[in-house]
Amino acid sequence: MNSLLEIRGLTKSYASGSHRVDVLNGIDLDLEVGTTTALVGASGAGKSTLLHLLGALDRPSGGTVLFRGDDIFHKNDRDLALFRNRCIGFVFQFHHLLPEFSALENVMMPALIARIPRKKASAMAEELLTDVGLSHRLTHRPGELSGGEQQRVAIARALVLSPELLLADEPTGNLDMKTSDGVHALLAELQQKHGLSLVVVTHNERLAAAMGRTVHLIDGKLE
Repeated sequence: MNSLLEIRGLTKSYASGSHRVDVLNGIDLDLEVGTTTALVGASGAGKSTLLHLLGALDRPSGGTVLFRGDDIFHKNDRDLALFRNRCIGFVFQFHHLLPEFSALENVMMPALIARIPRKKASAMAEELLTDVGLSHRLTHRPGELSGGEQQRVAIARALVLSPELLLADEPTGNLDMKTSDGVHALLAELQQKHGLSLVVVTHNERLAAAMGRTVHLIDGKLE
Protein backbone atom coordinates (compact mmCIF):
# COMPACT_ATOMS: atom_id res chain seq x y z
CA MET A 1 0.00 0.00 0.00
CA ASN A 2 1.32 3.43 -0.98
CA SER A 3 -0.20 5.49 1.80
CA LEU A 4 -0.60 9.25 1.53
CA LEU A 5 -2.75 9.96 4.59
CA GLU A 6 -3.27 7.92 7.74
CA ILE A 7 -5.88 9.29 10.13
CA ARG A 8 -6.20 7.72 13.56
CA GLY A 9 -8.60 8.57 16.40
CA LEU A 10 -9.36 12.02 15.04
CA THR A 11 -11.67 14.11 17.22
CA LYS A 12 -12.90 17.68 17.10
CA SER A 13 -14.94 19.49 19.73
CA TYR A 14 -16.10 23.06 20.15
CA ALA A 15 -17.23 24.99 23.21
CA SER A 16 -20.76 26.35 22.98
CA GLY A 17 -21.45 28.41 26.05
CA SER A 18 -21.07 26.05 28.99
CA HIS A 19 -21.47 22.99 26.77
CA ARG A 20 -19.06 21.04 24.59
CA VAL A 21 -20.14 20.05 21.10
CA ASP A 22 -18.44 16.93 19.76
CA VAL A 23 -18.31 17.15 15.96
CA LEU A 24 -15.94 14.27 15.16
CA ASN A 25 -15.71 11.20 17.38
CA GLY A 26 -12.66 9.06 16.66
CA ILE A 27 -12.18 9.03 12.87
CA ASP A 28 -9.92 6.36 11.35
CA LEU A 29 -9.25 6.64 7.62
CA ASP A 30 -6.49 5.70 5.17
CA LEU A 31 -6.00 7.38 1.80
CA GLU A 32 -3.67 5.89 -0.77
CA VAL A 33 -1.77 7.83 -3.40
CA GLY A 34 -3.75 8.53 -6.57
CA THR A 35 -7.15 7.45 -5.22
CA THR A 36 -10.52 9.20 -5.28
CA THR A 37 -12.88 9.32 -2.31
CA ALA A 38 -16.34 10.80 -1.86
CA LEU A 39 -17.26 11.90 1.65
CA VAL A 40 -21.04 11.97 2.10
CA GLY A 41 -23.45 12.51 4.97
CA ALA A 42 -26.28 14.69 6.22
CA SER A 43 -25.82 18.40 6.84
CA GLY A 44 -24.13 18.90 10.20
CA ALA A 45 -22.52 15.45 10.20
CA GLY A 46 -19.03 16.98 10.28
CA LYS A 47 -17.95 16.54 6.66
CA SER A 48 -16.50 20.03 6.19
CA THR A 49 -14.87 19.87 9.63
CA LEU A 50 -13.14 16.64 8.67
CA LEU A 51 -12.03 18.08 5.34
CA HIS A 52 -10.58 21.14 7.08
CA LEU A 53 -8.58 18.89 9.41
CA LEU A 54 -7.29 16.77 6.52
CA GLY A 55 -6.17 19.99 4.86
CA ALA A 56 -4.59 21.42 8.03
CA LEU A 57 -6.91 24.42 7.96
CA ASP A 58 -7.75 23.67 11.58
CA ARG A 59 -6.18 21.60 14.36
CA PRO A 60 -7.94 18.58 15.86
CA SER A 61 -8.90 18.17 19.51
CA GLY A 62 -7.26 14.74 19.49
CA GLY A 63 -5.85 12.04 17.24
CA THR A 64 -3.25 12.13 14.48
CA VAL A 65 -3.04 12.91 10.77
CA LEU A 66 0.05 11.42 9.12
CA PHE A 67 0.98 12.73 5.67
CA ARG A 68 3.50 10.29 4.18
CA GLY A 69 4.27 9.21 7.73
CA ASP A 70 4.80 12.72 9.09
CA ASP A 71 2.46 13.93 11.85
CA ILE A 72 1.42 17.26 10.38
CA PHE A 73 0.06 18.66 13.63
CA HIS A 74 3.46 18.44 15.27
CA LYS A 75 4.40 21.37 13.03
CA ASN A 76 4.25 24.95 14.30
CA ASP A 77 1.79 27.32 12.62
CA ARG A 78 4.35 28.70 10.17
CA ASP A 79 5.55 25.28 9.01
CA LEU A 80 1.96 24.04 8.85
CA ALA A 81 1.04 26.95 6.56
CA LEU A 82 4.02 26.17 4.28
CA PHE A 83 3.03 22.51 4.17
CA ARG A 84 -0.59 23.39 3.37
CA ASN A 85 0.38 25.73 0.54
CA ARG A 86 2.80 23.25 -1.02
CA CYS A 87 1.13 19.89 -0.58
CA ILE A 88 -2.63 20.43 -0.54
CA GLY A 89 -5.04 22.06 -2.99
CA PHE A 90 -8.48 23.30 -1.99
CA VAL A 91 -11.65 23.85 -3.99
CA PHE A 92 -14.74 25.17 -2.20
CA GLN A 93 -18.38 25.63 -3.16
CA PHE A 94 -17.75 29.37 -3.32
CA HIS A 95 -14.61 30.00 -5.33
CA HIS A 96 -13.07 32.72 -3.10
CA LEU A 97 -11.34 34.37 -6.05
CA LEU A 98 -9.91 37.83 -5.51
CA PRO A 99 -12.24 40.13 -7.49
CA GLU A 100 -9.64 42.80 -8.27
CA PHE A 101 -7.26 40.36 -9.98
CA SER A 102 -7.46 38.61 -13.35
CA ALA A 103 -7.91 34.86 -13.74
CA LEU A 104 -4.17 34.53 -14.42
CA GLU A 105 -3.24 36.57 -11.35
CA ASN A 106 -5.60 34.57 -9.13
CA VAL A 107 -4.05 31.30 -10.24
CA MET A 108 -0.53 32.70 -9.78
CA MET A 109 -1.18 33.67 -6.17
CA PRO A 110 -0.11 30.44 -4.39
CA ALA A 111 3.08 30.35 -6.47
CA LEU A 112 3.88 33.96 -5.59
CA ILE A 113 3.25 33.21 -1.91
CA ALA A 114 5.73 30.33 -2.29
CA ARG A 115 8.24 32.92 -3.65
CA ILE A 116 8.38 31.47 -7.13
CA PRO A 117 9.62 34.16 -9.55
CA ARG A 118 6.75 36.02 -11.19
CA LYS A 119 7.62 35.01 -14.76
CA LYS A 120 7.71 31.32 -13.86
CA ALA A 121 4.53 31.64 -11.76
CA SER A 122 2.76 33.25 -14.72
CA ALA A 123 3.81 30.41 -17.04
CA MET A 124 2.62 27.80 -14.52
CA ALA A 125 -0.72 29.57 -14.14
CA GLU A 126 -1.23 29.93 -17.88
CA GLU A 127 -0.59 26.21 -18.40
CA LEU A 128 -3.18 25.28 -15.77
CA LEU A 129 -5.76 27.71 -17.18
CA THR A 130 -5.21 26.13 -20.59
CA ASP A 131 -5.74 22.69 -19.02
CA VAL A 132 -9.12 23.82 -17.63
CA GLY A 133 -10.18 25.32 -20.97
CA LEU A 134 -9.72 29.00 -20.15
CA SER A 135 -6.73 30.01 -22.25
CA HIS A 136 -8.95 32.70 -23.82
CA ARG A 137 -9.95 34.19 -20.44
CA LEU A 138 -6.55 34.89 -18.85
CA THR A 139 -7.08 38.62 -18.38
CA HIS A 140 -10.72 38.47 -17.32
CA ARG A 141 -11.61 39.26 -13.72
CA PRO A 142 -13.96 36.96 -11.75
CA GLY A 143 -16.91 39.31 -12.26
CA GLU A 144 -16.51 38.86 -16.03
CA LEU A 145 -16.65 35.05 -15.82
CA SER A 146 -19.58 32.64 -15.50
CA GLY A 147 -20.01 30.54 -12.36
CA GLY A 148 -18.55 27.50 -14.07
CA GLU A 149 -15.59 29.49 -15.36
CA GLN A 150 -14.94 30.91 -11.90
CA GLN A 151 -14.86 27.39 -10.46
CA ARG A 152 -12.44 26.31 -13.19
CA VAL A 153 -10.14 29.18 -12.22
CA ALA A 154 -10.39 28.04 -8.59
CA ILE A 155 -9.45 24.48 -9.62
CA ALA A 156 -6.47 25.76 -11.60
CA ARG A 157 -5.38 27.82 -8.58
CA ALA A 158 -5.64 24.73 -6.36
CA LEU A 159 -3.33 22.79 -8.68
CA VAL A 160 -0.72 25.41 -9.56
CA LEU A 161 1.84 24.10 -7.03
CA SER A 162 1.23 20.45 -8.02
CA PRO A 163 -0.18 19.27 -4.69
CA GLU A 164 -0.45 15.57 -3.96
CA LEU A 165 -3.86 15.95 -2.32
CA LEU A 166 -6.85 17.88 -3.66
CA LEU A 167 -9.73 18.53 -1.25
CA ALA A 168 -13.03 19.70 -2.72
CA ASP A 169 -15.94 20.82 -0.52
CA GLU A 170 -19.22 20.75 -2.49
CA PRO A 171 -17.36 21.96 -5.61
CA THR A 172 -20.53 21.96 -7.74
CA GLY A 173 -23.06 22.87 -5.06
CA ASN A 174 -23.53 26.35 -6.48
CA LEU A 175 -23.79 25.32 -10.16
CA ASP A 176 -26.55 24.12 -12.47
CA MET A 177 -26.60 20.47 -13.59
CA LYS A 178 -24.94 20.98 -16.98
CA THR A 179 -22.14 23.11 -15.53
CA SER A 180 -21.75 20.64 -12.65
CA ASP A 181 -21.26 17.77 -15.09
CA GLY A 182 -18.51 19.76 -16.81
CA VAL A 183 -16.73 20.38 -13.50
CA HIS A 184 -17.07 16.68 -12.56
CA ALA A 185 -15.48 15.65 -15.85
CA LEU A 186 -12.72 18.22 -15.40
CA LEU A 187 -11.89 16.99 -11.88
CA ALA A 188 -11.70 13.40 -13.14
CA GLU A 189 -9.47 14.40 -16.05
CA LEU A 190 -7.10 16.44 -13.88
CA GLN A 191 -6.98 13.76 -11.19
CA GLN A 192 -5.82 11.25 -13.79
CA LYS A 193 -3.38 13.62 -15.47
CA HIS A 194 -1.68 14.74 -12.27
CA GLY A 195 -1.98 11.50 -10.28
CA LEU A 196 -3.73 13.32 -7.45
CA SER A 197 -5.40 11.90 -4.42
CA LEU A 198 -8.84 13.49 -4.45
CA VAL A 199 -11.34 13.79 -1.59
CA VAL A 200 -14.72 15.34 -2.41
CA VAL A 201 -17.44 16.32 0.04
CA THR A 202 -20.65 16.19 -1.94
CA HIS A 203 -24.42 15.74 -1.84
CA ASN A 204 -24.32 15.02 -5.58
CA GLU A 205 -24.98 11.30 -6.04
CA ARG A 206 -23.54 11.23 -9.55
CA LEU A 207 -20.28 12.81 -8.44
CA ALA A 208 -20.05 10.44 -5.48
CA ALA A 209 -20.69 7.44 -7.75
CA ALA A 210 -17.80 8.52 -9.99
CA MET A 211 -15.31 8.33 -7.11
CA GLY A 212 -13.36 5.15 -6.43
CA ARG A 213 -14.69 4.91 -2.88
CA THR A 214 -17.51 6.46 -0.88
CA VAL A 215 -17.34 6.88 2.90
CA HIS A 216 -20.33 7.94 5.00
CA LEU A 217 -20.03 10.28 7.97
CA ILE A 218 -22.87 9.81 10.48
CA ASP A 219 -22.96 11.67 13.78
CA GLY A 220 -19.23 12.34 13.71
CA LYS A 221 -18.22 8.77 12.88
CA LEU A 222 -17.35 7.04 9.62
CA GLU A 223 -19.67 4.21 8.62
